[in-house]
Amino acid sequence: MYGVAAVVPKGWDVFGHPGLSTGRKGTSTMAMFSNDADILKYEPILFGELHLPGQVLTAGTGGTLTGTAFTVSGADFVGAQVSAGGVIHVQSADGSLDGAYEIASVDSATQLTISVVRADSDDEAVAPPAATQIAYRISTFSPQATEVAYQLTEYFGIKPGDPASSVEVEDVLDVDVLRRASVFMVISSVYAMLASKAEDENFWDKSRHYQKLSEKARQRCRLTIDVGSDGVGDVTRAGGSLRLVRD
Repeated sequence: MYGVAAVVPKGWDVFGHPGLSTGRKGTSTMAMFSNDADILKYEPILFGELHLPGQVLTAGTGGTLTGTAFTVSGADFVGAQVSAGGVIHVQSADGSLDGAYEIASVDSATQLTISVVRADSDDEAVAPPAATQIAYRISTFSPQATEVAYQLTEYFGIKPGDPASSVEVEDVLDVDVLRRASVFMVISSVYAMLASKAEDENFWDKSRHYQKLSEKARQRCRLTIDVGSDGVGDVTRAGGSLRLVRD
């Protein structure tokens, strides 16, 4: 069983839509370029036995799953800062349901729409097996994704990673291209954290593997930047380099 609820500490960022800033231009709110559902596609075990206990948003028992509707009487998913793009791990008492699923939407304080992981978040939710008496846990890698976003903005010379830059995340027209690099960087950092605690060489191997993938993904990124705030790309940045594309 997952035990009593645990709510994320105040001040932690929560996931908006992948690739979109969670703030307005000119504010200090940090964007994230990937979310937990993106991580689920590569490493579902990170939401199972390898989840981080200190990053559990909420957990409990008594859940019911009918179609894509997951309901828990007395829960407060809104207060726990659960959001679309998150991941829930569920386990029924009879063992017919045991795994991690994508959170498609938060419908109320006591109900979520959950789905088998989808290729695209705009696709229709796909129902997991129906079950009752479900224990559940919602953990997050939002803190790691926020740190990775800072590193990526620093690498590409964008605020807030590069405070002296005149370019903000909101000026990037195709910020979604950073998603793959972000996912791999987050997974690499999580496995490095696990390796340092468990002294497990397999975790180090995983971390190095995803680090290499992230470096390749980052080098392939080409960002189009709207310097003039007119919706037209003025500058491209690739692998940290800068090239003007319009007078």
